[in-house]
Amino acid sequence: MSALISVKNLTRVFDVSKPWLNRVIERLPRAHLTAVSDVSFEVPEKSVYALVGESGSGKSTIGKMVVGLLRPTSGAVEIDGVDLASSRDAGAVARVRADIQMIFQDPFASLNPRWRVRSIIEEPVAVRGGDTHGLAERLLEQVGLAAGDADKYPHEFSGGQRQRICIARALASGPRVIVCDEPTSALDVSVQAQVLNLMSDLREEFGLTYLFISHDLTVVQHMADVIGVLYLGRLVEEAPRDELFATPRHPYTQMLFAAAPRMDGFDREIVPPTGEIPDPINPPPGCAFHPRCPIAVARCKRERPEMRHLGGVRVACHLAQ
Repeated sequence: MSALISVKNLTRVFDVSKPWLNRVIERLPRAHLTAVSDVSFEVPEKSVYALVGESGSGKSTIGKMVVGLLRPTSGAVEIDGVDLASSRDAGAVARVRADIQMIFQDPFASLNPRWRVRSIIEEPVAVRGGDTHGLAERLLEQVGLAAGDADKYPHEFSGGQRQRICIARALASGPRVIVCDEPTSALDVSVQAQVLNLMSDLREEFGLTYLFISHDLTVVQHMADVIGVLYLGRLVEEAPRDELFATPRHPYTQMLFAAAPRMDGFDREIVPPTGEIPDPINPPPGCAFHPRCPIAVARCKRERPEMRHLGGVRVACHLAQ
């Protein structure tokens, strides 16, 4: 199966320095935060690739670079063979951009409160001069709302209904790729299930490809085909969903699974996660996880592990086998 999304050695560095005058007075150097560091993965067409990790691991930054909201510091993101950041073929870039949409974490913040739902949904098509007749009504019915809701404003809906409107807007331009950035984290658990089932049904109906960003392992287990685990901007493990949940190989992945709540977990004894994510402005040498790793050795402190294949998975750990 060919890769629709190809991420190659993706890195994003932010300049978080204080203003020039403050640096001169306080004699401070520039400060740089590496949000994403040398990440590579591929997403086959009509599949779901999930990125998981703690807050600050770089998940949303990768999603924004995939859709073109941020430019990579180095590396490349190719959609259907086109690099949106460096391609000089304007026609190819415009074609690929029309194939990408994004669903954001907060459904209310991503909807214009002054626009009616009809205008919100029709905008991606209207800006390209497409036919919008009956479009909003048809899409609202596809996501489980009423056609008459097109004349309402976003504040007239609940959180779950607003997220359905965001999904309808994402579908309006007929995309092939949808980047979902924590699309259910702001919703109640019962509403989460409804939205996730809707997204699964739409994937089957329209042949969509999802890049699914989440910190919720239960949601990821329900949605993903392949899962990539991020830590401090680095991809530390990648495996098919069932294999990752059955046999996590990286110590960080094992820590995530051990800390996750379970229905059958009453009275279970687990070792709580130790330490905090290191400062991304001054990350530790070698393996970024070694200050928190229970099996770290001297090599982990001086040598960064490369992603390597172990059977059908990829893992960045010197001791994974």
